[in-house]
Amino acid sequence: MAGRQKTAIVTGGASGIGMAISVRLAADGAAVAVLDRNGAGARETATKIEASGGKAIGIAADISARQEVEASVSEVTSCLGVPTVLVNNAGAVGFDSFLDITEAEWHRMIAVNMTGTFNCCQVVIPLMLEQGWGRIVNISSSSTHSGTRRQAHYVAAKSGVNGLTKCLALEFAGAGITVNAIPPGFVDTPGLRKADAEGALSIDKAVTTSPVGRPGRPEDIAAACAFLVSDEASYITGQMIGVNGGRNT
Repeated sequence: MAGRQKTAIVTGGASGIGMAISVRLAADGAAVAVLDRNGAGARETATKIEASGGKAIGIAADISARQEVEASVSEVTSCLGVPTVLVNNAGAVGFDSFLDITEAEWHRMIAVNMTGTFNCCQVVIPLMLEQGWGRIVNISSSSTHSGTRRQAHYVAAKSGVNGLTKCLALEFAGAGITVNAIPPGFVDTPGLRKADAEGALSIDKAVTTSPVGRPGRPEDIAAACAFLVSDEASYITGQMIGVNGGRNT
């Protein structure tokens, strides 16, 4: 793929880490399809990219719905070209004591965080196989290293994403497709600030336990992602690349 424009799909690209990844990949020369349940937000990210000279489209899509993923990928192929980069960033988060987790909430976490990643991979990988090249980066969570109180459903789903990453890496390593995961640590996003405002966590307290003394920035995750989808990262697959300021080693 060296010297050829790549087409990338970034899920959950309307804000936070997904937006930063979309902007970075576009700056590096990729045509970017921004997918998000928030269609207006996805289009805003795409507009931001195009205003900076990049090429992008925004698509409203619920990745937990297989038909919506299939329709979105078809639209991406028609508008931007065959996708050979997939960043599975979209996710749902929740803070509930284990005994208070409802069956519906459990299924929601699995549907968005795990099944959504499965859907996107299974729809896009055949197109990568046709091209003989592909890069998949799954955004999981550093909470999978040690667990987190009141997030059993979220941690279980994201742990499944890590497992899926390793399996796909092995299965498609010989086809020019790499599959890696980035489990972000403590990153300053709208979601994190919302959780702080609701008392689910304390940003100030978390900063005191961060070896680098600050929250991560969405751009920190985007930089690691940009490397993993590059030609230079062809010998890296099946790995969990922690971007967490030293909180987990």
